[in-house]
Amino acid sequence: MTPAPSTSLRLRIVFGPGAMLGPGKADLLEGIDRAGSISAAGRAMGMSYKRAWSLVEEMNRLFHAPLVASSRGGVQGGGARLTETGQAVLAHYRRIEDRLAVAGADDLAALRAMLRAPGDGGGDMSGGE
Repeated sequence: MTPAPSTSLRLRIVFGPGAMLGPGKADLLEGIDRAGSISAAGRAMGMSYKRAWSLVEEMNRLFHAPLVASSRGGVQGGGARLTETGQAVLAHYRRIEDRLAVAGADDLAALRAMLRAPGDGGGDMSGGE
């Protein structure tokens, strides 16, 4: 018997029109922190260089202080790092995710139990919201 797929929450914090922080941006910040490069973090996520830079610029404009500091390439090479604010924003986001997962575990399990079994004629479960 195939194990049932896990159920998870995906957190998107909407600060206002066009101002949000969600799983993709948080993963990008984490990737930059790990790789020391915006382009490498984007590549690891299957994201174009342009898209990764665009998201970083958007996040840097959203908060009082930039989340990512970058330096151009050259003889010593370029790179990127999370600023103190970037580290704090990522940590807060991940803590909220963790708390939601714990607080919502029983409700998620109850919702999962109410789902149709695959092949039950319930249609495609991978669609939209």
